[in-house]
Parts: sequence; structure tokens; C-alpha cells
Amino acid sequence: MAALSSFLSLLLNCHTMPTFSCVPFDQLTLMELYEIMALRQAVFCVEQNCPYLDADGKDQPAWHLMGRDAQGTLICYTRLLPEGVSYEGYTSIGRVVSAPVARGTGAGKILMEQSVALCQHLFGPKPIKIGAQSYLVRFYEGFGFRSTGEEYLEDGIPHTKMIKN
Repeated sequence: MAALSSFLSLLLNCHTMPTFSCVPFDQLTLMELYEIMALRQAVFCVEQNCPYLDADGKDQPAWHLMGRDAQGTLICYTRLLPEGVSYEGYTSIGRVVSAPVARGTGAGKILMEQSVALCQHLFGPKPIKIGAQSYLVRFYEGFGFRSTGEEYLEDGIPHTKMIKN
């Protein structure tokens, strides 16, 4: 009976949507910063086999959106960038990442919905520009982003510039 209870609890937690918090860089705790960097490195550097300098100087002006599961584990994340940090004339959403355990649960969709809404709340009704991994273009189109047709290689991975007006 205890095993069934544990299984049902695990099953429920797998399908529980993340809870979100969003803070500027100087309000991140050391533990939050460590969790963010660990998730980004685990996915972008290790899983995607892409060595690059993640600490690119854009974290400090950014707001950091963190999604956590029922146990408090960081399972998805984005950084929200004010106009001009990544693209002149545009705000931006970057470092969009979901932990492997969160994929296929809908957490990434909620993460992007939250990211777009918070960008507009924090920075005003400005257009948002992203550099999307090309295989995710259709995913981002679902949030109103449109491809500029500008495909490029970034760290060996095909990307496409996209804009949401």
C-alpha cells in the first residue's frame, strides 16, 4: 500500500505545473544562481554537446524566471532582457531551458507564456526578439513569434531570429 501511495504521489507531482518566481540578478540567492547555471550547463553544454561561454555578461541586466516543481526543484528557466541588451530596439527572452524530467509535461509552454507576459509587464509593450534553435521555430510560432528568415549557426547549432510584435 505504501508503494502505491508513493507511486501516486510521484505521478501527481510529475503532472503538477511549475510554480514561478521572477527576480532581477541582484536579488538571486547564491543557491538560485547555482541552480540556474547548473541547469543551463547540463542542457546547453553537456546534453547538446556545445562548449560555449554561458556567463556572457547579460545575466546582470536580466530578470530571471524560474519554474519549480512541487519539491522545489528548478525544472525550467528563462532570462528576460531589457531593450538593447541583446538586440537594439527589442526586448528579448533567452536561455530558454527545461530539465529533461519536465519535457512533455507542458511546463515549457507555460514557461514561454509567463516569459512573454512578464517581458511586456517589466519592459512595456515592446517587440520581443529571440534567437531560437531552428528545430523549435514551430513551438515559438505558437506564442506569436514570426521568423525573420535569418538562419545562422550559433555554437554549431542552427538558430533562427524570430520577432513577436
